Amino acid sequence: MLYITYGTVHYLIKLVEAHPDLNLRLMTNENTGILFHETDGKTIFNEPKSYEVLDSNGSLTAGSFAVFHHIPVSHEGKPLFEKLFSDRARIIEKQQGFSAIRVLRPTKNDTYIILTLWEKEQYYKAWVESDSYNEAYHKGLQEKSSFLQPSFVKKYYAISLEA
Repeated sequence: MLYITYGTVHYLIKLVEAHPDLNLRLMTNENTGILFHETDGKTIFNEPKSYEVLDSNGSLTAGSFAVFHHIPVSHEGKPLFEKLFSDRARIIEKQQGFSAIRVLRPTKNDTYIILTLWEKEQYYKAWVESDSYNEAYHKGLQEKSSFLQPSFVKKYYAISLEA
């Protein structure tokens, strides 16, 4: 499972420092801090957004830039959407600067997340501008009937806790 919580960076840093033994990753953007916790057990978050990990590659502790592609999918479209990602060509894993991917199924709503981590933002930009991006990532997403509303992307940057 992958659990996500949002809050001020100051508050989230305190959580990370209080639990150095957990697999926590802290990042931020211009609006908020985000903390994610990947575990087979319970999370320390009080009210997390919870996701089942359908597919994964790489470590969430790698990379300094994260992209959360939020994709609202209708109930009827979920099997097709999940099949699309289970059959993916895995081209992204071969891209320069790629660090990790998680395909996340929501436990309480209809919005899936495709989380990718990159060494630097420039590698993500190069991937999006490449021919293989359309083939690997968006070829199957052309069929919009399974989507409840347009997908959207949120980007986050790693925070170093070392003084």
